[in-house]
Amino acid sequence: FQRCVGMDALNSLHSTTYEIDEKHGTDYHKRFLEFVKMIQKENLVIGGAMTDPKGDRSKGPSEQDDPDLFTRIVDSDEKGVYVSGAKAHQTGCINSHWIILMPTIRLTQNDKEYAIVGAIPADVKGLTYIYGRQSCDTRVMEGGGDIDLGNAKFGGQEAMMILDRVFIPWDKLFMNGEFEFASMLVERFTCYHRRSYVCKTGLGDVLIGAAATIADYNGVPNVSHIKDKIIEMTHLNETIFAAGIASSHQGHKMKSGVYLNDDMLAQVCKHNVTRFPYEISRLAQDIAGGL
Repeated sequence: FQRCVGMDALNSLHSTTYEIDEKHGTDYHKRFLEFVKMIQKENLVIGGAMTDPKGDRSKGPSEQDDPDLFTRIVDSDEKGVYVSGAKAHQTGCINSHWIILMPTIRLTQNDKEYAIVGAIPADVKGLTYIYGRQSCDTRVMEGGGDIDLGNAKFGGQEAMMILDRVFIPWDKLFMNGEFEFASMLVERFTCYHRRSYVCKTGLGDVLIGAAATIADYNGVPNVSHIKDKIIEMTHLNETIFAAGIASSHQGHKMKSGVYLNDDMLAQVCKHNVTRFPYEISRLAQDIAGGL
C-alpha cells in the first residue's frame, strides 16, 4: 500500500544526490545507496514527506512569521542534525516504516536551513501524527457485515506530521543546505509522481467492470446508449493509462544511471486524472439506473 510516493522519492534522490556530490564533493549519493540497500533487503515501505503547511504563500520559508511552517534544521552536533516543522497531507505515513523529508518549493540563499533531505523511522522520537480519517470510513462503523466497506481492515487515511527536534544522523542525511538543488528535486519528484497517478486506471477498470455487470443484471447490455457509455468510460480510462505509459516510454537516462520519464506527458497524465475519473463515475451512475 502507498509505495508510490516513497519510490518516486528514491528515484528523484538517486539522480539529485549524484549531482549534488558532483558539484560540492559531498558523499550524499553513497549514503543514499546504503539506505536503499537496507530498504530493499528488508522490504520496507517509505513515506515521501514533501508538502509543508507553507503559511503565507507569497513569502518564502525564511520570511514567514512562524519559522516552523516549513521543515528546517534547528540544531546539529557531531552525530547529526535536529529538525522541526511539519508535513501536511501525508497519505499512508501511518503505515510506512521510514519517512523521507524533502523540501517542497524552490529555495534561496536565505532558506539554507530549509534545504534538508533526510530519512527518519516512522516512530522516531519527537514526531507526532495528527490522524485524519477519510470521509467514507464511517461505513465501517455502521454495521451491515462486509458489504460496501472497501478494504475493511486497512482503510485510507492521511495525517499531519509535527516534527519537534527530530534527530537525523549524518548517514541518513541526503541534502544539507544545498538550496540550489531544492527545485531540481521537487521537479524530478513531481515528474515521477504525476506519472504514478496512472494507478487510478486500476480503479477505473474495477468501476467499468462493475458498471458492465450492473447492465447485465438489468438486462440491458446490448442497449446502444449503455454500450456507448461503457465505451466512453473505457476510452477515458485508457487515455489516462496511455499518457502514463508514454511518459515512461519517452524517459531518458540521467547522469546517475536512473531514468527520468517525460515531464510533459507526466503532467498530461495527472491532468487527465483530475478530470476523467469523475466523468467515468458519472457514467457508471447512469448505467446503474438508480440502483
